[in-house]
Amino acid sequence: MGVVAMSMGAYDEDEHERRERKNSSVDASFDDERSSYHGTVEYDSGTSAEDLLEQFEEIKSQ
Repeated sequence: MGVVAMSMGAYDEDEHERRERKNSSVDASFDDERSSYHGTVEYDSGTSAEDLLEQFEEIKSQ
């Protein structure tokens, strides 16, 4: 009986192959239908595009 001791970070070929098999398989068992959402979204930044451009130009010039 032999004991093989590997240091932390040592290459483990079996573990590498196990992870490759796991990462290469695709789980298609989930429901592939998109959810439908109903409602509205409103967004008001409170600042006009011109004001934002003016502020940007001020920042750039500093």
